[in-house]
Amino acid sequence: MNELHLAYKIRLHLNRGLRELPAGTLSRLEDVKQRALAKQRVSAHQSALAGVGGFVHQHFDQLHFKQVLVALVVALGLASYTYWYADQSITELEIIDSALLSDDLPIAAFTDKGFDAWLKSSGSQ
Repeated sequence: MNELHLAYKIRLHLNRGLRELPAGTLSRLEDVKQRALAKQRVSAHQSALAGVGGFVHQHFDQLHFKQVLVALVVALGLASYTYWYADQSITELEIIDSALLSDDLPIAAFTDKGFDAWLKSSGSQ
């Protein structure tokens, strides 16, 4: 017997017992239910924005200036490192290209399969 079947059986049993209760008991139960629901309702004190606005309002409303500043510094540092690394890679490629273009190698050397391995080994030095 799975959980849904058990819940269905319990609901049937409770509904059957509900029909056998006196009218006074039913009205008291209904009053208690309404009072409990009235206490459960909580009014929203903030505006509810739709979509991305609601997410930003809910999650980032309590951020402090220091947290935002640290996040910006980390993002700026990461962007600077990425730019520097790309610049270093481009500089290395420029050195290799200029050395190849200024050398008197024949065209057949560029099509040689071992030439690519030589370029990689000389570029890492």
